[in-house]
Amino acid sequence: MLKKIKLQDAVGTRLAHDITEIRPGEFKGPAFRKGQTVCNEDLCRLQKLGKNHLYLIDLEDDEIHENEAASILAGALAGEGIVWENDPKEGKIGLMAKRDGLLQVNTAALAAFNMVGEVMCATRHNHTMVKKGDLVAATRAIPLVMKRTLIERATAIAHQNGGVLAVKPLRQAKVGLVITGDEVYHGLIEDRFAPILSEKVTALGSRLGGLVFAPDDAELIGQAIRGHLARGCDLLMLSGGMSVDPDDVTRQGIQSAGATEMHYGAAALPGAMFLMAYLGNIPLLGVPACGLHHRITVLDLVLPRILAGERIGKAALAFLGHGGLCRDCPECSYPHCPFGKGM
Repeated sequence: MLKKIKLQDAVGTRLAHDITEIRPGEFKGPAFRKGQTVCNEDLCRLQKLGKNHLYLIDLEDDEIHENEAASILAGALAGEGIVWENDPKEGKIGLMAKRDGLLQVNTAALAAFNMVGEVMCATRHNHTMVKKGDLVAATRAIPLVMKRTLIERATAIAHQNGGVLAVKPLRQAKVGLVITGDEVYHGLIEDRFAPILSEKVTALGSRLGGLVFAPDDAELIGQAIRGHLARGCDLLMLSGGMSVDPDDVTRQGIQSAGATEMHYGAAALPGAMFLMAYLGNIPLLGVPACGLHHRITVLDLVLPRILAGERIGKAALAFLGHGGLCRDCPECSYPHCPFGKGM
């Protein structure tokens, strides 16, 4: 329950909430903090902030203050790899990454949480690479005072899903590369794929466990794959032979190596001819030739998710379609662009 009092009668009372000051282009934040005792010297500044009245709060048993509510909400939203400080400002709390890794947002649970009413949570995009200490989300109770039943409903939704937010660390994979194609194998042209793929692997904290060149021969490609497995590689990447040309037999080579699961085609450009396969639990990625021309392709969207422990199947490749169209800008600004942001 709120009781309205005139400003001149507020001296000696404690503020029931933060009072915000906005200086356009300079500052937005609390000029006065909740619990601060109002003194005569504060009256002039409060008037300049447009305050001619203040409010006293007498909470009913079924009511909760915005700051307490924000703390409860943050605790429910935070899953593995998320931290937050119990120091709400203007009823809002930020949630940060506890470690480097891949941000995972349960978007369905987030929408259900925000549908409750009088609560909100805004996040960065799902599957965003983040650093320790990065702000990844913020939550608040929207009214100054609200019913506890709404907070209980919102937190139940978040808890039911083990937290709406998580930051998953990337494992350090031992990656085996197979570069296919007669023209490269026989030295007719110089390979340019291996350096590109090696750089992507090492940039994510993994290491190259071996590099093999193979001709357009399904059996020899299968042998190259099995050779990497024998050397202990736990993630394989193949370049070349992913198109519809009858000479492109990389997919047959993957099958001959014993792939137990294979999905050809991704709803993203560049990279529609991407291939995702598994040899038991070992992921195998078929990288189309567009990776030679484009700095960023579907590979850059999928690889971090695999290293974070996600098993990529047909549905995941289909969901790439929303946001999966690269604008092919003259100067690539990824990841600060819309590509892959609809996942």
